[in-house]
Formats: sequence, C-alpha cells, structure tokens
Amino acid sequence: MVGMSRRRALISGGALGALGALVAASPAQARSLIGWTWSPSGSVAGSGAGADPNWVWDEQADRLLASLFERGVIPQVNELLWDWERNDQPLPDGLPPDLRDFMEQARQMPSWADPDKLELAAEFNKSRGIYLNLCNGPGGGILATAIPKEAQSVYYSAGGADMEDRVAKTSAFGFAVGSLNAYRPDGSCVVECVKTRLVHAAVRHLLPQSPHWQAATDEEIPISQEDMLVTWHTLPTFAMRTMREWEVPITDDEAEAYLHLWQVTAHVLGIADEYIPASWESAHAQSDQVMARNTGPTPEGVKLTDVLLGQLAEQTSPASISRPLCNALARYLVGEQVAEWDGIPREPVWDELIPEVWPLLVKFREGLIPLPAVPEAAWAVDEAVRQYILFYLTKGRQTKIEIPVHNRPE
Repeated sequence: MVGMSRRRALISGGALGALGALVAASPAQARSLIGWTWSPSGSVAGSGAGADPNWVWDEQADRLLASLFERGVIPQVNELLWDWERNDQPLPDGLPPDLRDFMEQARQMPSWADPDKLELAAEFNKSRGIYLNLCNGPGGGILATAIPKEAQSVYYSAGGADMEDRVAKTSAFGFAVGSLNAYRPDGSCVVECVKTRLVHAAVRHLLPQSPHWQAATDEEIPISQEDMLVTWHTLPTFAMRTMREWEVPITDDEAEAYLHLWQVTAHVLGIADEYIPASWESAHAQSDQVMARNTGPTPEGVKLTDVLLGQLAEQTSPASISRPLCNALARYLVGEQVAEWDGIPREPVWDELIPEVWPLLVKFREGLIPLPAVPEAAWAVDEAVRQYILFYLTKGRQTKIEIPVHNRPE
C-alpha cells in the first residue's frame, strides 16, 4: 500500500501504468497522445485562451534577453544585480532602461495576492518546515531528474557543469520561498523569482545553440510554460500530497494558504495566471496530466541523480552508511517507478526500515507540535538544518542567482 499510494502522490496510478513506457520512449509522442484538456476556468485568472502550455514561453522576457545578449551587456547586468537582495530594495542604477522597465513590472505582486494568506503560510512553514524541506529538497530534486526535458536543460546548460553551485542556487530560491518573511519588504522571494525568470529566458536563448542539447532532445526551445508547471508540481503539489499521505495534521486554511504562497510565486516567476491552479483540486488535476506526459528516464537524469545523492550523502555521517541511507530515503520519497528511472540502487536494509520508521517519527513529532513553544523550537531546528545545508553547498561563499552567459562547456 505504501508503494502504491506514493506512486499516486506523483502521478495517478492509471496514468503511470498506461503511459510510463510511452513517456520513457517518446515524451513528444506522449504529449501528442495526452492532449491539453485542463481548463483555464480552474485557474486563478478564471479564464483564458486555453492554449497548450507546451507551446507557450515567456515572450516579453525572451525578447528582452535576446536583445541584452546581442548588446553584450549580460556581465555588467550580473555585476549590477549582485547586491540586489531585498523585496523592497530599489533596482540598482545603471541597468539598461528596457531591463529596468521589465523588472519593475515583473516585481509587482499580483492584484489577487492576499497578505493574510501569505502570513498564515509563513506560520505553516514554521511548524511544518522539516517535512517541506524534505519534500522540496531531496524529494523535488529527485523528481526533477525524472523529467526528461528538465534533466536535459539542466545538464547541457551552464549549471550542469557545476551541480554543487546549481543546487546551492536552487536551494537559495527554495529557502527564500519557505522563509518567514518571503514576501515581506525585508524578504527576498520577489528578488529570487525575478532573477530566476531572467535566467530562464537566458537559457531559452542559449540552449538552442548547443549541439549536444539539440542531439539529446526533440524540442526546439526549452522551459515552456508547461515545463515550469511541471517543476512547480514537484514542489507544492508533491509536498502537500506527501504530507497528506504521512497523515500530517493540516487545516483547510493552512492548505489554502500554502497553495496561495506558491500561486504568488508562480506568477512572479512568469507563469501566466491562466495556468496557475486556483485550488488544490485543480492543482491535482493539472499535475496528473502534465506529469504523466513529461516524466521518464534519460541518461542525463541518471547522472544528475547520482550527483545529487552524492551531495546529500556528504552532508550526513558516518560515511559508511550515508549514501545507502540517502538512496533509500530518495526511493521512499519518490516511489519505485521514479527511483528505477533515476537509477537509484536498492538498499535491502534501509529500503525496509525507512517506510516503517518514518511514519512513527511523524506521529511522535505531531504529538508534540500542539504544546506551547514547540513550533518555535521546531522552526529553530529546521532553520539550523537549512542554513547548514546552504553553508555546506556554498562552502561558505556567497551564492546568488546570476544570468548565464554560455552553455555547459564542451
């Protein structure tokens, strides 16, 4: 039952069984077979053209970045944006006017953003940080390597050559979303989202120039709106479904607030409102469709998984048990099918132990949460773990999101 329910946590059981082999063999054929049927009436916009997001990108950002590359100003832009860190911080002087205009518009919160829900989401992150860090970190990371287009985009872009730095930057973004002040004036989530949107546009400009990427994929332009939606579902949708499976107590208001946090994040990242689910019901329906037609094995995904698990193992001790433990934890988080696609070795001892022990740990922890001061203490421990992971990944150096200027070196 554990294995089957976890498979449903990523993809509905029927879709995985019927389409897993097809997706593995030909993602393009799967996308053709599984047409886009999700209705924009289920989005935060409530309406829209209903265009297949696999063929929609980010036209405004893409035109801008192409122009910036043509003018050769990306290195200067990165230098100017290095110290732009807070949501309320003015943009630095010296930016090209068209870039400044775009960023001023991109940093605006959507009209439907609800400050009260964002604050409740922060409180939810405080009490549930250990689960969210586990699902959004190792869980989301391993899921991403089983998404062929994402694995290939990461592997052949500049970040694929230095996965430690790439994971550190991804972690910085994830920590910004999960922080208590994510969208407050002194937070950094808006900054990280806008910078990531610029990076996505840069990758869309650069990757089509890579013969290695061209040889590995059947697409012409990476990081479509659908690709971003797929990544989005490996984070909040996967986390919420997994916490429900673990029987973590979550009120309806908390669940709605957590979704709202990620709805706002999707908007600031450049996902069109007509594709952002308005409810968990809509999110689950969209997830089942896009994950079924976008998951499968690739050589790049297997290589990236090995790097990610190697990094995770180095953060634990003793070394003799860390990698087998990380392998088993990853298999428990993402399920059998994804683990096989990603080439995660089986660990006979840990594979049996973790499914038995983890639910008991959750029940023990949740028995303590209602007691006074426990959420604050839990957050302090979770935050210490977050900061340790980030310090380890960055080797104590400042790591910030920067616009790439080349693909993976030959």
